[in-house]
Amino acid sequence: MESFQITAAGPHSSPLEGTVYVGGAKNSALKLMAAALLAPGITTIHNVPEILDVTVMAELLRRLGCTVAVDHPGDVDPTTELTSGVVRIGVPEELGWEAPYELVRRLRASIAVLGPLVARCHRASVALPGGDAIGSRGLDMHMAGLRDLGAEVRVEHGQVVAEVRDGLKGASLWLDFPSVGATENLLMASVLAAGTTVIDNVAREPEIVDLCEMLTEMGARISGTGSSTLTVEGVDRLNPVEHVCVSDRIVAGTWAFAPAIAGGSLTVNGGVAAHLDLVLDKLIDAGAEVNTHEGGFTVSADKRLRSFDVVTLPFPGFPTDLQPFAMALASVSDGTAMITENVFESRFMFAQELARLGADLHTDGHHAVVRGVPLLSGAPVVAHDIRAGAALVLAGLAGMGVTTVAESHHIDRGYPHFAEVLAGIGADVVRIGDSPA
Repeated sequence: MESFQITAAGPHSSPLEGTVYVGGAKNSALKLMAAALLAPGITTIHNVPEILDVTVMAELLRRLGCTVAVDHPGDVDPTTELTSGVVRIGVPEELGWEAPYELVRRLRASIAVLGPLVARCHRASVALPGGDAIGSRGLDMHMAGLRDLGAEVRVEHGQVVAEVRDGLKGASLWLDFPSVGATENLLMASVLAAGTTVIDNVAREPEIVDLCEMLTEMGARISGTGSSTLTVEGVDRLNPVEHVCVSDRIVAGTWAFAPAIAGGSLTVNGGVAAHLDLVLDKLIDAGAEVNTHEGGFTVSADKRLRSFDVVTLPFPGFPTDLQPFAMALASVSDGTAMITENVFESRFMFAQELARLGADLHTDGHHAVVRGVPLLSGAPVVAHDIRAGAALVLAGLAGMGVTTVAESHHIDRGYPHFAEVLAGIGADVVRIGDSPA
């Protein structure tokens, strides 16, 4: 199994310096690829990140009968240029409707094909998803919403099976929690439903806005984009389009935390500061310098930062995907931080690995208390999910000695050329072991 090996002499010992490039959002690109199923013909998505999850989603779409070409510039240096590429998806009139376990288990986002398949094929069988070990992320709201739209939905033999005889019918839907996945699935199901669908308490993340914009370009009638209520007037047919994927705010946020943890100054080219208002404000309050400019922002930290509390919430709150980085920063900051995780119940698995690096922390339920120490110490750790893996690499930059992050394939699922880019901005980070599959 491939690992990342980090060698460091503590925070600010080898400051990070330079420019990093942020491409399209993983959490949007995968759902846009699923949305392509709604329109026969060729849909082209630009600014798609060069990550393993895109490869898995492409293979899933091929299993459903699509042709998929994933084109990334092969001669681009990831340390000096953007590596995002283009995905072209040819969708047939007659789609397959079964998503097999061997692919779905590798990618939680594959559940996003459920809504489009029910809308297009009037039936779907999608394996219960796998992916990151950060919590149950149940499908109750997905299934309840599809039932309200007229589908019969059940779980059998590890598959979510949904069927509707005469097509979906518009309805009033309410989400108990503003779930990103449920919002996406029910939105994509409702655009081809007969009549009007109103979905209340929806997620408002920039990735949801991006999906709404692409669906509207395809001919969907959606109002309320960016608000907590979406109203959808169903149409009979959608058309394929060309669309540019929104910038990845989580990757941009990761690079914002990098100099805060390790020291230095990074310009994040392609990062949208407006998508990270709360995060960047926290870093400023902690003592970092943040400057926004056309095309991105710059984060600088020339000293140990002050601790700050974090409460994760749906957008525009503090993103759960950036919580591991906040915990890593708190572990080497001055003072004590209270971190509250309200979105994924198992996200604190990361805390056990951070403690192996010498972090002084205690967890109780969905709260963690982190007392900052001046220096972490290198040790072997394991990446249990994409963000935890990346945060452990950055934490290793604030340690003394060698840190080895095993199961680094998780990091490659969300970050293009993560080790290589870090090496290009001054970090001593290398891949060891087998190459990612």
